[in-house]
Amino acid sequence: MRQTTLSYSADGLTMRSELFSSDDANGKRPGILVFPDAFGLGEHAMERCRSLAALGYAALACDIHGDAEKISDVAGVMERVGPLMQDPQRTRARARGALDALLDNPDVDNARIVAIGFCFGGTMALELARSGADIAGAIGFHSGLSTASPGDARNIRCKVLVCLGADDPVVDADQRAGFEAEMRTAGVDWQMNLYGGAVHSFTNPHIGDHAGTNPAIARYDAGADHRSWAEMRRFFDEIFTS
Repeated sequence: MRQTTLSYSADGLTMRSELFSSDDANGKRPGILVFPDAFGLGEHAMERCRSLAALGYAALACDIHGDAEKISDVAGVMERVGPLMQDPQRTRARARGALDALLDNPDVDNARIVAIGFCFGGTMALELARSGADIAGAIGFHSGLSTASPGDARNIRCKVLVCLGADDPVVDADQRAGFEAEMRTAGVDWQMNLYGGAVHSFTNPHIGDHAGTNPAIARYDAGADHRSWAEMRRFFDEIFTS
């Protein structure tokens, strides 16, 4: 397993992301952007990138706050994410910087790029798609679905998958309905999977380590985690072999 730090500028910040790939892979391979949750580039995203690299992908664990900063508590997260949610162009700039860094790698097949993300990272993947980026797919795991620029969905050129907890109070039924209307209006090729009993952050076994987290709102769910990961792999098979 190879791990390489990629440094680049985005939204006026110096980003330090980690690229994972397998030593056994030959030739160009699909590239996966992995945007972490709003706490920053922690072990959850790194673990997912190692798993993706073992499957033969080049996976970039993306810095989202600059200098690979991690935030320890929910209050700090809300302070950072609020301005980004109000200004999708800043969110897209950070996502685009990661995409450009990945595209610069000679081992990556630029025609086979997917952006995935968790919680706010999933929002970043969706905003990258709304920007019109030339990617093959965007996947959000328990991702926020709303945007300040819903009309930009007309720019989406890729297939979209979102995997959500059916009982997530952060991404509730009204938000899901709004996203469905946005995708339908724009004619996007989209899918939505719901997992009964799951709430927010269901893929992250480390979510309870952050100060201020409430298990009634955000907690790990092994069943939903495994099912959504399997659905991601099926989605990869669909878009990379079509």
